Amino acid sequence: MLRVRVETPCRPTESFEKVTRAVRNLFPDLRIDSTGDRVVGVTENLNRLRDQIRTQRIRDTARRQLLARRRGDRTTVGLSKQAAFVGVVNFGASSALGDIQVEIESDDLSAVIDYVAESTVPKDQAVRPHRVQVNRPES
Repeated sequence: MLRVRVETPCRPTESFEKVTRAVRNLFPDLRIDSTGDRVVGVTENLNRLRDQIRTQRIRDTARRQLLARRRGDRTTVGLSKQAAFVGVVNFGASSALGDIQVEIESDDLSAVIDYVAESTVPKDQAVRPHRVQVNRPES
């Protein structure tokens, strides 16, 4: 089961059509159910988002963002609405116009994250935490 919920505000100074276009640039199959001042939608398709992440060569950044906000079987990320309008993925922009909030929920979230943002670091070369030796003065 994969469910992607997308939500963003539509401010009075913004065109509803342009906000919808920005969201659809990254989620073309989104089923939109708007509420006047918000664009809200649901999809099961992350292909365009994945393609853009790969094209922009930001897989590791995307992976960090998806893992950092993971809570159980769901994760959330914020995407720039302005960047999305031109078909670009930009994480955590915090615009005054509001970001596109994306919530991804899945029974196998690890596999979804691997699909969307596969690590570019081979598993045998992954950085592992190391033990730090602390030298304490003798008393």
